Amino acid sequence: MSAIALLTDHHRYFLYSGFVNMSQSLDGLCGIVRNELGRTVNDKEVFIFLNKRCTHIKLLLAEADGYTLFYHLLHKGRFNVPAADDTGAIQLNAQELLFLLSGLAWQRSGKRV
Repeated sequence: MSAIALLTDHHRYFLYSGFVNMSQSLDGLCGIVRNELGRTVNDKEVFIFLNKRCTHIKLLLAEADGYTLFYHLLHKGRFNVPAADDTGAIQLNAQELLFLLSGLAWQRSGKRV
């Protein structure tokens, strides 16, 4: 199944406003969710992580039988992400996430959590 097919309004999306090393393991990303965002990885929420250059992105979600991690890297260009002013996460809707993944500019309408 394509990752795009999973991006619906049935999930809540949280873009981590910090940057991560893309060699970070699944456990490491879960640790960021738990320790820095104060949330748990569950089947209703998807957590989004970018590297410092905004050329690599990981999406983390829980499913009934385990975790799913999507990893996408760009060969040219960067993901178009507004600058974050502090650490935490920005809640996005499915359309904003699709804009992000497709490289389109979007306004920060999501709320900071």
